[in-house]
Order: sequence, then structure tokens, then C-alpha cells
Amino acid sequence: MAAISFTSDARASRNIAFWLFFVMITVITMIVFGGATRLTNSGLSITEWEPITGILPPLSHEAWMAEFEKYKQIPEFEAEHPDMTLAGFEFIYFMEWGHRILGRVIGLAYMLPLLYFTFKRKLPRGKAWLFWLVFFLICLQGFIGWWMVYSGLDGVSVSQYRLATHLGMAFIIVGLLFWFWRDAREGWPKTTGRPFMSKRTGVLAVLIFVQIILGAFVAGTKSGLSYNTWPLMDGRLIPGGYGVMNPFWKNWFENTAAIQFNHRMLAYIILAVGIWVFISARQSRHLRGPVTVLSLLILWQVVLGIITLLTGGVMHPWWDIHIELALFHQFSSILVYLAALWVWRSALVNRV
Repeated sequence: MAAISFTSDARASRNIAFWLFFVMITVITMIVFGGATRLTNSGLSITEWEPITGILPPLSHEAWMAEFEKYKQIPEFEAEHPDMTLAGFEFIYFMEWGHRILGRVIGLAYMLPLLYFTFKRKLPRGKAWLFWLVFFLICLQGFIGWWMVYSGLDGVSVSQYRLATHLGMAFIIVGLLFWFWRDAREGWPKTTGRPFMSKRTGVLAVLIFVQIILGAFVAGTKSGLSYNTWPLMDGRLIPGGYGVMNPFWKNWFENTAAIQFNHRMLAYIILAVGIWVFISARQSRHLRGPVTVLSLLILWQVVLGIITLLTGGVMHPWWDIHIELALFHQFSSILVYLAALWVWRSALVNRV
């Protein structure tokens, strides 16, 4: 068994671990909140990006009416909410406003302790740039969020490409926070694990990340509202019209049938690879626990995805069972993803 080297004192590591865990939980909350914002058609309710003045919501009836009038000028109002009242607008406005405020909170919650740990030289030697990289990604995520919203102001929904970019960046950030949190908890061990298991677990983690991106395309194109049958798609294994778009690659990102089919098939592949990893790790006391947790979460996520599909997807703009299932499915994807990173990291840190 390879020795584990430690590069930071225990007290500093505990403080850094607590900070990273707090920020990680807020980012997870942000992802779920973002899903609720999208599912309630709230994302386009604020038609301007004002990083400073946008901190405060409208504070008078006149200010609310002014914001409502701005919303009425975009196509989504006529397409989705032509009969909306001011009270209804206030609801979707506060959903989007809360999402943006939470983004600012995450930025401050990460930046202020980062400055402290940097100036006090508490960050592990040679790793400070990784912490600043995360800060850069958090800032970049704010720009990506507005870039996504801006794509929807001339239509009835945001670009699925930009939605996938926004969600993908969120998962990259939460993944880095999780990885560094585990490192801090364990005294910054070197990753010198068994190549055999690290490759398999790494492949599984990457497949789960790709599946999350495919899920963003399902959400962005509302592909979950069609083909609400399982295991076949309206009586066929491969749905009709899978490859009708030219060039062919556009089907994967813009064709409802192809997007949902690919999401289904990758779920089966992940389940199979998960079983492969589970069997491979059964002789390792160190990996057995994490792999068992991951395997159960993958199975749960597949079942939850099927249930969400069979309910008919999200059919209404307000809270109902469909939205709750969709949000639960998204939250579960975070758990699966973090469990996959846990398994991968456990394979890399050689303590078998």
C-alpha cells in the first residue's frame, strides 16, 4: 500500500474543508433552484442584467409595473403567459431574482475566505492556483447565465446549447469543490491509485457527466414531453424520425426523438458500466462502500427517470407533481455525479 503524503497542517485543512463544504452545498442549492426557475418558466422574467443595481427587486408598484411592461415586450409573454396578472409576474420575477442573488452569495462566500486563506498562506503548497481557477469559473458562470438568458429574449425559450453549457459549468464547479473538500478532509493525499480501477471509475464518472449534459438538452428542447412510454418509444426501439435532420449531428441536439433516445440509451450504458465497476471492486474494502452507494444511486436514478417520463413530463407552468418529480430527478443526478467522483477519487488515492 502506497503511503499518503500530507501537505497542509490539520487545523488549516479543517477550516478549508468547512469552507469548501459550505460553498458546495450552496452550489447544489443553486442547481436545484435553477431547475425550479426553468420549470416554472421564470428565467426570462428579468430582461436585463444589472450586476450591481439588480441586487434590489422593485420596491414600488410603479417599479413593478415597469418591469412587467418589459416582460410583456418579449415573445415568451404571449406564448406562455398572455393572461398573466401582476401577482403572477411577481412570482416568476422573484424566482429569477432569487436565483441571481444566490449566485452573488456564492461568489462572495467563495471569494472572501479565498482571500483570507491566500494572504495567510493556508492553502496547500502548489495548489493555490486551483482554488483561484474555481473562483474564475464561478465568475464565468455568471456571464454564461446571462448569455443563456439573452438567447431567449427574442424567442419563447433559451438556447438548449447555452442551457447545457450553463448546467455543465455548474457541475464542473460543484465537482471541483467536492474533490477539494475531500482532499482537505484527508490532508491532501497524493493521487497514486491503481490504474486498473481508476480507469474504469474514471470512465463511469465521465459517462455520468455526459448524461447530465444530455439531460440539459432534453430539458432545453422539452423532449421529455413526448414519447412518454417505456421501454419502447411509441412501440419502437428506435423512434421514427431519429435521423431526419441534416447534417446528421444536429439530430443529437435538436431532434426531440433523437435527444430522448440518446438519453435513454446512455442511461442503460451507465447502468451496465456501473455493474462492471461494482463487480470489479468487490474485493476492495476501500472501494466496496463507495461503489455500493454509487450503484444504488444509479439504479434509483434510472427508476426515477422512468417514472418522471411516464408521468408525461412537465405539463403546467406552476407547481405540480410533474415539476416535483423533474426537480427530484435533477437533484438525484447531483448525488449520482458526486458519488461517481467519490468512487473515482477513492480509486486514485491508493489505500486498497
